[in-house]
Amino acid sequence: MYKLLDHIDSPADLKKLPREDLPALCAEIRDYMVRCCAENPGHLASSLGAVELIVGLHYIYHTPQDKLVFDVGHQAYAHKILTGRREAFRHNRTRDGISGFPNRAESPYDAFGAGHSSTSVSAAIGLAEAARLQGRKEQVVAMIGDGALTGGLAFEGLNNVRDNNLLIILNDNNQSIDKNIGQVHEYLLRLTTGSTYNRIKAGIWNRLGEGRLRQWLQKITKDTKSNLVRGSGGALFEALGFRYFGPIDGNDIAQVVTTLDRLSRIRGPRLLHVHTVKGKGYAPAEADPTVWHAPGKFVPETGERIRVAHPRDRYQDVFGEVLVDLARQDSRVVGVTPAMATGCGMNRLAEALPERFFDVGIEEEHAVTFSAGLAAGGMRPFCNIYSSFSQRAYDQIIHDVALQNLPVVLCFDRSGLVGEDGATHHGCFDLAAYRSIPNTTIAAPRNEIELKQLMYSALQADGGPFIIRYPRGCAEGTPWRDAPFALLPSGKGEQLREGKRLAILALGPVANRAAEAADRYAAETGAGPAVYDLRFLKPLDTDILEACRGFEAILTLEDGCLKGGLYSAVCEYFAQGPIKVYGHGIPDRFIAQDRQDAQRAACGLDTESIYEEIRRISGYPQGF
Repeated sequence: MYKLLDHIDSPADLKKLPREDLPALCAEIRDYMVRCCAENPGHLASSLGAVELIVGLHYIYHTPQDKLVFDVGHQAYAHKILTGRREAFRHNRTRDGISGFPNRAESPYDAFGAGHSSTSVSAAIGLAEAARLQGRKEQVVAMIGDGALTGGLAFEGLNNVRDNNLLIILNDNNQSIDKNIGQVHEYLLRLTTGSTYNRIKAGIWNRLGEGRLRQWLQKITKDTKSNLVRGSGGALFEALGFRYFGPIDGNDIAQVVTTLDRLSRIRGPRLLHVHTVKGKGYAPAEADPTVWHAPGKFVPETGERIRVAHPRDRYQDVFGEVLVDLARQDSRVVGVTPAMATGCGMNRLAEALPERFFDVGIEEEHAVTFSAGLAAGGMRPFCNIYSSFSQRAYDQIIHDVALQNLPVVLCFDRSGLVGEDGATHHGCFDLAAYRSIPNTTIAAPRNEIELKQLMYSALQADGGPFIIRYPRGCAEGTPWRDAPFALLPSGKGEQLREGKRLAILALGPVANRAAEAADRYAAETGAGPAVYDLRFLKPLDTDILEACRGFEAILTLEDGCLKGGLYSAVCEYFAQGPIKVYGHGIPDRFIAQDRQDAQRAACGLDTESIYEEIRRISGYPQGF
């Protein structure tokens, strides 16, 4: 039970509180957030740091008429709790629960959906321009972190600012753009946000009219102010057309509310620079914000994390260790990642050979073209990007890598269904997206050994891009560390099981589920389908496809969208033949958050679903 939070079901309830109660409310929100995330894991540290900002925004602005736009959405938990989803937050990121990210379909308070980084500025400018064109007086606020500000899209938005009623909040919780300048900074903040200053300023400009004298005085004023705020990083934003304010302490609710109140009365594009502490208010998260970004389950009173022992190595672990081995054998090997070093396992290369490790920040497009430049210069880059995020670099993969046939190895971690992060993070579209690109190889290992051998084979390939895609989480438990490197011929798969009437063509780890289902069916009926691990989507193994002409039907299995992927490729190949082709994969809809195994079952990619499909196609109980 919470004295204040239990009575807030909307921002209207929040506005009834006196300002002196806001610190206590922020503490209650943090406690509630910690206790919910302890049992139902989510992105915690970022949201803990942004509590005062979000309370202040809803306290001052009139949402949902005024629009709040979040970048990425990791920091939006307090926003969800304050906007009628307090009880629903207990079921955050679960089936039939609320999304872990802002979602327009979920609430009118979610002005724009998020999940990928650096989108907030462009979206906010669009919302502000739409309001202007339609004569609405609403205000628009975008909140972007210093990490997301490394993304090129954010600067494209900043460079395109118009004279809109727009406030950008730069939530600087990791690396300060620069230090403030003490008392002068404090004085400027009070002065430039004050109503008297802005009223006098507007009156002077209006009386001067549009002549050269006004332009000259404005230039002197702007140059003087820019020089004074240069120590706060403001000159860059002033040059882009924003009025710069700050930095302020974003975890001081009194200062946040006072500053936002003043800024809400100023028109035009403004940027407020705030410093916050990631993990604020929860000592374990403050001490190690990287771990507590997404800590999993933990004991809220002590911060002891409830570690789940991984029964098998994860694919990211295999990638990380193999990359180090390859780099030690070949001096041309380098690693490139857009801010996902720990998540993809490339932190191992950073520790072992730091001079050949490049974390470029949240810049997928740059990561790919940078890798292309490395390849053009004689290096062999392994560029690891989460599959969902690779979509942002589609043009670079075509224009800068494939068109020039450069040997860039693109490793797509988190391919297929990823679980609780939901639709924004599923790597569903990579197979379909990249299959049509010339000079491209696309492979999917079914276990740890195949990932190791594919990485080695990609290093030996003449041109590129060479795409290796693999899922999130634990691998198959296949002993792989002592397996020698071996070259896997491009476009060649493997038959895992003999059979008749039905041929199953699988791509990636789902081939293991297919073999399990086929064995179960054969044990019941005395015979079962043949199972093939194609291993490559491009080029396809035409020898296996020709062998399939002796079967009555084909079932394809892929952890990717049906349209445009393996199913489409096989259907294209057999377009002139009488053989029936069935397909299981991710359907033509976005898959909501849930457990990864439940999502696979819903798409027919688990052993039980494959078994039932074998029964259906084979006309069980007559069978083969």
